[in-house]
Amino acid sequence: MGFTGIPFAALDFYEDLEADNSKTFWTAHKHLYDEQVKAPLLALAAELEHEFGPAKFFRPYRDVRFAKDKTPYKDHQGVYFAETRRYLHVSAAGMYASGGIYEMASDQVARYRRAVDDDLPGEALVLALAGAGKAKLTIAGQQLTRVPSGYPKEHPRAELLRHKSLYATRDFGCPDWLQTPRAKVELVKAWRAMQPLINWLDKHVGASDLPVARKGSA
Repeated sequence: MGFTGIPFAALDFYEDLEADNSKTFWTAHKHLYDEQVKAPLLALAAELEHEFGPAKFFRPYRDVRFAKDKTPYKDHQGVYFAETRRYLHVSAAGMYASGGIYEMASDQVARYRRAVDDDLPGEALVLALAGAGKAKLTIAGQQLTRVPSGYPKEHPRAELLRHKSLYATRDFGCPDWLQTPRAKVELVKAWRAMQPLINWLDKHVGASDLPVARKGSA
């Protein structure tokens, strides 16, 4: 069976889970997670694989070993397409999508800053981000509070130099069409609009040659 949409029952499941994030609730309602959350997302991922590569489904269980918050379950289901740097999740708030580099190792940060500092690739990034803005995407990423040392504070791309990660996002919320095949159409449209940014990151930042310490999973 193909993808037919994200049922509002999936959003209701996460709203109820937020109210009672317990093993008792999860055990009693796991069939809803399987049927209303996981099954539609598996169908969606299968249809997206041709263009965006294979999907990784994040576990619904939180790693609470070193966390102050001991609630056992995540309040969303995340899906990551590593080959094309795309991500989506479904939560009580609806559907969210993004694309880019979510965490950079030190060698990636160094390459990123050199490229931003250089006029040609730096201006190419500015144009890519302007295009993302026209497509109603939001630019996000971890940032320093100040321009990094070695670069002038008045640098024309000072704001971009402060980034330690960079990605575009689109928060779709929960429009009526989320329950229909249009959800895939809107997701793909947003992901394609992110392509110039991802192309820039692939060309000028690329993969890390160093191991990245993971702080958790989406």
